[in-house]
Parts: sequence; structure tokens; C-alpha cells
Amino acid sequence: MADWKEYYQNEDDDVEQDEEDSGGDYKVSGRDSLVFLIDASKEMFIKGEDGEPSNFDMTMQCVRSVYTSKIISSDKDLVALVFYGTEQSKNPRNSFKHVYVYHDLDSPGAQRVQDIDKLLGEKGAQMAGKILGSGETSLGEALWCCSNLYSDIKLRLSHKRLMIFTCRDDPHGGDGAKDRQARTKAADLKETGVVIDLMHLTKPGGFDVSLFFCDIVSPPEDESELGVQTEPSRKLEDLQKRVRAKELKKRAQSRLTFSLGEGVNLAVGVYVLARTATKPPAVRLYRDNNEPVRTKTRYFHTHNGGILLPNDMKRAQVYGKKQIVMEKDEVDEIKKFDDPGLVLMGFKPMDRLKLHHHLRPALFIYPEEEQISGSSCMFTALLLKCSEKNLFALCRYIPRRNTPPRFVALVPQREEMDQSQTQATPPGFHVILLPFADDIRTLDVHEGPTASDEQVDKMKEIVHKLRFKYRSDAFENPVLQQHYRNLEALALDMLAPEPIEDLTSISCVLIVLNGSLLSFFILLCSHTFYVPSVPKVKMIDDRLGPLVQEFKDLVYPSDYNPEGKPAAKRKPAESGGGAEKKAKIEMSEEEMKNHVAKGTLGKLTVAVLKEACKQFGIRTTGTKKQELIDALTTQLSK
Repeated sequence: MADWKEYYQNEDDDVEQDEEDSGGDYKVSGRDSLVFLIDASKEMFIKGEDGEPSNFDMTMQCVRSVYTSKIISSDKDLVALVFYGTEQSKNPRNSFKHVYVYHDLDSPGAQRVQDIDKLLGEKGAQMAGKILGSGETSLGEALWCCSNLYSDIKLRLSHKRLMIFTCRDDPHGGDGAKDRQARTKAADLKETGVVIDLMHLTKPGGFDVSLFFCDIVSPPEDESELGVQTEPSRKLEDLQKRVRAKELKKRAQSRLTFSLGEGVNLAVGVYVLARTATKPPAVRLYRDNNEPVRTKTRYFHTHNGGILLPNDMKRAQVYGKKQIVMEKDEVDEIKKFDDPGLVLMGFKPMDRLKLHHHLRPALFIYPEEEQISGSSCMFTALLLKCSEKNLFALCRYIPRRNTPPRFVALVPQREEMDQSQTQATPPGFHVILLPFADDIRTLDVHEGPTASDEQVDKMKEIVHKLRFKYRSDAFENPVLQQHYRNLEALALDMLAPEPIEDLTSISCVLIVLNGSLLSFFILLCSHTFYVPSVPKVKMIDDRLGPLVQEFKDLVYPSDYNPEGKPAAKRKPAESGGGAEKKAKIEMSEEEMKNHVAKGTLGKLTVAVLKEACKQFGIRTTGTKKQELIDALTTQLSK
């Protein structure tokens, strides 16, 4: 009989599966595709001021970054690299002049990354001049060529995007015929579902988007997108940020109905803003040909060896020494509480939401106007009122069918923009899953010594001196980064992997507890705590100055030595000589026979079993617990 867990999964497993599956009736199938269309004109190769890289070199670094990230995160996606405005021509059937297809639309790989490495730096610019060259520009022909790349793909594509990299706001120099051809081909691409984005780069005199490219690029896909940026990218970080924001498709994990009351509903999309990044699982290969091995599971009858089908098996759970057997339909009916969705239960002040209520990374909801008209207006009104009154909404949350309900807190978040007017934080509600009463544990906390007010005030000064602004997106996981650097070095035939900077090896972490700080004070003042690399003691001392010594004087006695080890003290024996021996544990023969009859000899310790063997004169060949049990059972069963 199959295990009950195969039918009723743990709720944690359901939530983890929710993060991977799209859930509900909204599911995206197919592969993403991305085409880089890069200007190869002479203006792209002009170096910036103060030795800054050229626009072409900056673009190629960005393309390489996308290639490597695709290999890690989604190696099934398709990527292509096309240059326009070249002297040489290379494309399918050579139908288009001054268009060079460097990479066809295919999955990224190590060889493609090596090809891009050849176009980086000074030597890369020279290589590009020999292979590509700079010639006439016809963006219409380049877009036509990209359209053919998409039409030649027989796979199902879920998302198609084309990015244009250029520093020329008028690529055709006022040629009206070429401008009209480009606008026509761009419109044709948009009709086939291709999203065209402009990644314009800096140029002397500024880049005027309205001159030509405003008719080429696609409008924003939803209200959360800002569309084309007016300011060009001047640095590699800005360019990578914009590309990353565009090439990642915003996909809802699920789309649910948010019920505010009887007959008042709106539609929301549930998004995952953060999830744990893990190493990809190892792929099993057949040793003879290195082909992937596929595993299959079959269930067999224990008596006749016949194969069991799903309808031949039932699930059971033991309760009170009785086996409770249920059918699949019965289990589904028990698990079904209500239809998937969010139901508003009420509102609570934000101070009622505690840190220990946060069980796992929060989800994020955003209105879906396409599902229910008016959702955006109602959602915005609720968001503004909750934000103004500093309230969170308490809701019942069922992510999908046959899933137990959870209580969640909807924490409002308003939209924020950065200096370049790019959206830094989107407007919406964070969905924080709350614990049930059964999930909260009551612990008996050991009460340690309490610090005095003077000690606490002095430590506040130390904490203030060592504070720094923490941003989680500024620290990469060093284990993952080293893992992928090693794989990259093997795949690209590099002599050694690129070194990584371990940003987690900070010099100290300040932990502020209410009242009880002495254990942390000892670590801070003696500098004996361990971190992966050498702590920046000099920087800490420069910042703190005499504060550490002043704090030592408040906490420790004058003769305290943190390096010294206290001498081990021996407890005096009560009756003369050596240490007190443990008392022997003796059991009567009747008690041992009762253990044998009940089969509970295994609950006794090895020391007790050995003493019993000596007491009853039983000789054993070994000292293992099972051998002692067997010898006692044989002797006392006679």
C-alpha cells in the first residue's frame, strides 16, 4: 500500500512547488527568444573620454553577460547576434547587404561565448574591423533579416524580443525611403508578436529618440514599464541594468480573484520577487556514450510481482493502531477547502506584524486589468489607503486547487524611481505568509546577565560607529559564483577560473539584543571571532578609537586577560583518594525476564546489559548490544 505522503504533500512542499509552477489556469509554455541587433558603424568604435570603453566594447560585454546568464538560468532559450551597417554580408541566402548574422537563433553555448570574447577589447575592435567592417546602413533590411530568423524557427516561442544597440539617432542620414522601409518592417515584426526595444548609447550632442526610433520601438507592454528611456546609457552598469530589466519576462506565478466582499472582486497576478538560488542538479549520464539517463518508477505486487497501475493502489494512514484507507477522490475532497483566491478578512496596524511572522520569502501581487475590468483602479485605491493609514490587509490565501488555506498579510508598497527615472520598486502588495498557532513554538530561554544602562549606552556608540547601509542585492552567493566560475573555466578552456570577491567575509556583524549583550561584547572586544577571511581590525580600530577600551573598563575587571585560559578544577572526592565511581545498576532476574517477555531489552543501555550478563554468569562472544540481547534472551527463556 502506497504511502500517504504521496497523496497529501507537506504544505511547505506545495509552496515550493508554487514558486516553480505557474499554477492556476495561467501557464506559459514554449521558449523565450532574444535577438541582439547591433550597429557596427564607425561611430560605435570611438573611445570615450578618460579611457572609457567604446560603445561597441560596452555592448559586447553586455551581450556576453546575457549569454552567460542564459546558460546558467535558462539554457533552453534562443539567442541570436546580428550586426547591421557592416561592410561584409553574411545571412541566410545572402539576401541582405550590409547585414552580418554572427550567431543564428539557437541556444547559447560555450563556443558562442568564446566567439564573443574575440570581439572584446582593443584586439576585439581590430578583429571586428576585419570580419565585419563598416559600410552603408539599412535598418529595414536588418529588421527583415531578423524576421526571417524567427520564421525559420520551428519551435514554439512563448516570448520574442529584439534589442537594438546604437549611438546614432538618425541611422539613414535623412534618407526618407530607408526610414519608411524600416518603419514598415518594424510594424510587421510587432504584428508577429516581436517586442522591439532600443538600447541607445551616448553620443556627442545627445541622442534624440523622437527623431526616428520612437516609431520603431514597441510601446510598453503594461503600466509597470516605462517604455523607451530618454537618457542614453553612458556606463556598462546602466546598460546591463536596462537590458536585464527588458530581457526578463514578467510572468505571473498565478492569476487569482481578490474578493473584498460579497460581489466586489478584482483580479491580481501573483509574482515571485525573490527565491533561493541553488546549484543545478547533476545530470546522470550513461558511461559508454555520455547520453543522459532517464529514470522510470514502477510499482510491483509483493506476492505475484505484477505491475500495479495507479487505480490499483490506495493510500492509508495509521491512527490509533488502525489503518485508515481512502480513495484518491476522497483525499481530494478532504483537501479541497475552497476555490483558489484571496479573501479579505480585515485590516490591522503595521506594528502588529512581527519579524518572527515572516516564514519564507514573500510573494507580490499586482492588478490584472485584462481579467476583470476596473481592477487597477480598485487596487490602487486600496494600496493608497493602506499606505496612508499604515495598515496591512489580513487575507485568506489559497494558491491553487486542493491546497490548504493560509492567512497572509498584504503589506503595501508604493512605486519608487531612481535618479534615471527607472522604476526601482513597483507598486503593489507584498504577500507575507503568516504562521498558524501550531507553528509558533514556546521556548524556555536561558536568562543571562543583564547589562547596565551605562554599558548599553557605550555599546550604542560603538554600534553607531560601525553601522553601514545593507542591500541584499549587493552581496552575491560566493558558493554559487565559484561553482559557475569553475564550470565556465572548464567549458571555455580557461587556464584558471576568474577570481571572485567574497563580499560575505565582512569584518564583523553587529547583533543588538534587548538587555543581554555581554556574550557579544566579549567577542567584539577581544577580536577572537571567526570570519572566512581576516577581519579588518585596523579599519574597526580607526572608526572606534578609544570606545573599545572604555567599554572594556566598564564590563571586565582590571586584571581580566582574554588570552588566558582558566585552570581546570578537580572536584574533591567525598571519601579520600580518587574520583567517585559510578554506582552499579543491578536488576533482579524477575525484572529481566519481564523485559525478555515484553521484548523491551533493546531499551536498556549497553552498560546495564553487560552488568546483567555478569550477574547471571552469562558468557558472551562479543560486546555489541544485539549480541548481549541475544545472549540474555537465550539464557532467560529456558
